Amino acid sequence: MRLSALLLSLMISGTACAEPVTVSSLDLDRYLGRWYEIASFPMYFQRMCVADTTAEYTKQGDDKIGVLNRCRKQDGSFAEASGHASVIPHSGNAKLKVSFFWPFSADYWVFGLGDDYQWALVGNPNHKYLWLLSRSQTISRQDLNTALDIAKEQGFDISQLNYTLQRED
Repeated sequence: MRLSALLLSLMISGTACAEPVTVSSLDLDRYLGRWYEIASFPMYFQRMCVADTTAEYTKQGDDKIGVLNRCRKQDGSFAEASGHASVIPHSGNAKLKVSFFWPFSADYWVFGLGDDYQWALVGNPNHKYLWLLSRSQTISRQDLNTALDIAKEQGFDISQLNYTLQRED
């Protein structure tokens, strides 16, 4: 009886901690450009952001992507962070390493993607970070629900999501 309970608890904890699965492939050229943050897990580096958070991805050679994150602060000015990303080989371009401060880098995995590249769900495999991004400042209810369902299926606690205020440009 004790062995059965132990095995059951190990099976449950193993599935709860399973590594999330990325999309099978990502067309980097289609992914480049501006994305608006719709929601995210609270992150230390974004503590001063109050609205208008965006990420801009640009091609920098064959194996590097430029990253520019931007957000509006309380005083109306913008904070920016510039870095670069590199594709992890054999990941279908869906797993990247992003660095804003050398030599440190972080996982950036694409877990969900709209058929037309109008929204993306990205984060890291330890479930600590998650962002829902959109090509526009709003997202349809259907796309939001699809992305949230994917996040839940991947083991993310969506109750931690903070929704980002996006104002007109």
